[in-house]
Amino acid sequence: MNRENVGRVALAVLPFLLALAADLILFATRRDRLPAQLASHFVGNGRADDHAGQGSYIAITTVLLIGTGVLWTLMAVGGKFTGPAYRKLVASGYALAGFLGYLMAVVLLVNVDAAEDAQGRAQDVSFPMWHIVVALGVAVLAFGLGLLLAALVPVPEGPAADGSAGDGERIALADGEVAGWARSAGNRWLPPAALAVLGAGVVLLFTTGWAAAVPALLVGVLVASFARPCVTVDRRGITVSGVLPWPRIRVPLDRIEAASSRRINVLAEYGGWGYRIRPGRTGVMIRSGEGIVARLSGGRDFAVTVDDSATAAALLNTLVDQRRTEH
Repeated sequence: MNRENVGRVALAVLPFLLALAADLILFATRRDRLPAQLASHFVGNGRADDHAGQGSYIAITTVLLIGTGVLWTLMAVGGKFTGPAYRKLVASGYALAGFLGYLMAVVLLVNVDAAEDAQGRAQDVSFPMWHIVVALGVAVLAFGLGLLLAALVPVPEGPAADGSAGDGERIALADGEVAGWARSAGNRWLPPAALAVLGAGVVLLFTTGWAAAVPALLVGVLVASFARPCVTVDRRGITVSGVLPWPRIRVPLDRIEAASSRRINVLAEYGGWGYRIRPGRTGVMIRSGEGIVARLSGGRDFAVTVDDSATAAALLNTLVDQRRTEH
């Protein structure tokens, strides 16, 4: 790893380490004043409805901040973010670390000197909801700090544009000929995941009731409908649709400047699977691998991972050329 990458890793992981250190120091200095079972979950009015041991607090805080920090570092170093998009990504990590670190600190502080019941659980503990507003303020300040610090580290150079109006692959079409392309994009774990969520919803329906079952059933249906989405390229642009009429994602052809095909690292570049929004890019990420990357008129990219993406990108470039000729 060269010096520039070391600097980027340090810059990306720093806010999460600082937030974790602050929370752990706060815990160590107030441990003797904490109940054995901390109030750890709060309902809408701020009253506690669940408890966790001191060890659980340490474990959850560590996993939350370190796990998020590792993910953000992978995106910052291994992703394709450049220029302002890179600085905004780094700054967003600072904002997230500040937000999470503040909330975890408040959970600890509201438990200080709390009365305990016979099982050692904190009593009469509440979480004032105005702390959410303060946490958002901390996130804004941390975002600004992240932008300033990101300006001190050399911005990674971006690869050549994913395609331009003149150099992308094309498919030869005769005058008046109409062409389209469609392919299913799947991931082997999505159907089992949908079945598992639907099964959990059914179990909740018979054991708990509708209130708990409906969210699980809705999520299960949504995941099942999008387990093997269909990606279509035609004169309308790019369309990604599932079994149901909704949700449906469409990028109109008149917004597309050019297209290309390349391999996409879903975790490093987009931070996960599904419909992803990141600085300078959006996309439907089903799995890592080859995908269509369309450069849009506003300078952003739209990507979708699907097999045979080179054919789809070539057809898109041809259709874009035809649209320009017609206008």
